[in-house]
Amino acid sequence: MIYKSYKGTDTKLSLLGMGCMRLPTIGDPGAPVDFDKAVEIIDYAYNHGVNYFDTAYIYHSGDSERFIGKALSKYPRDTWYLATKMPGFALKTREDVERIFNDQLEKCGVEYFDFYLCHGMNELMYDTFTNPEIGVIPYLVKMKEEGKIKRLGFSAHAKPETLEKFIAQTDWDFAQIQLNYFDWDYQDAKGQYEVLTKHGIPVVVMEPCRGGRLADLCEESNAILKETTPDRSIASWAFRWLQSLDNVQVVLSGMSNMEQVMENVATFEEYNKLSDDELAALDKAVAAFLKKFTVPCTACRYCSECPRELDIPRILAAYNDIKITDNDFQRGGTVKKLLAADNTDPRECVNCGTCTRHCPQNIDTPQIMDDFSKIIAAIPKEFRE
Repeated sequence: MIYKSYKGTDTKLSLLGMGCMRLPTIGDPGAPVDFDKAVEIIDYAYNHGVNYFDTAYIYHSGDSERFIGKALSKYPRDTWYLATKMPGFALKTREDVERIFNDQLEKCGVEYFDFYLCHGMNELMYDTFTNPEIGVIPYLVKMKEEGKIKRLGFSAHAKPETLEKFIAQTDWDFAQIQLNYFDWDYQDAKGQYEVLTKHGIPVVVMEPCRGGRLADLCEESNAILKETTPDRSIASWAFRWLQSLDNVQVVLSGMSNMEQVMENVATFEEYNKLSDDELAALDKAVAAFLKKFTVPCTACRYCSECPRELDIPRILAAYNDIKITDNDFQRGGTVKKLLAADNTDPRECVNCGTCTRHCPQNIDTPQIMDDFSKIIAAIPKEFRE
């Protein structure tokens, strides 16, 4: 297992971390966790060098924290690092913050968290986390002073400029962002990574395979990668790409079966960064993937004469985001952010065809609006509302 020193200290974190959002379950995905199957995964990961375990208040409807605390309790407390998060959407008062934090300690069966995060900071949640009346950050800083939090950070799906503002709130120890070879340009993960690196904040990576989407791109893209390295999985490209980024501290993988954990552990046994030829092949594969799955909207706004005054380019951009991920939590976040703006609900389309007649790219926008509406309906409400 590859280990990296945390900020030059004696703390050595495994480069591969265990994400506990996609554990095997009994019945439908979400909850409850299938304890016997999940504990086999944790045991294998721990016994093969993984020492960083990441959960959250909302994962598996609250069952994830209970599970991971129990699963790790048989191992010496100083041999593993536990991370969990404060859910901004659930906070209305100072009492909520204290209640949730104490509930998490009890559920996990620990006296302190090694790593603790403000969960999902973005342009919509910024005000909640910085609201002085709710007092999230001051309370968590106090918990750190009392030793109940060893290292304080935040997870974010935010623009670089929003990260800059949030970093100024306190002395953060680390940050967690969505980082992978696809989003490096597509969602400016590069800009986010550079902001954090500039401030000396170590990066924990979430969604290295974009919720599993980068484990199986499309037939053409897969063929390009397989021709280059026939003996490696498609998913391994995402992990090896991240090994080239010096400020990456931990790469989280939401491993949900033994095959995944065994393969990922093998990938992280030693550094095996992508070669120049492999990087060139990856660029070709991403271009083929984008061409197949995304709508070629250039935001020219020739479609702006919509009788419903819909912001069609913005809706199509969100639709593209939806189409290139299989993760309902991520899809729900995209929908929530989209519908928070004005004139951005695809369900309001009346199928008049005005947009299509004016589109230089010949995009069948009414059909996309219909498809988008069906996708929204299929996303669990707890993720999109």
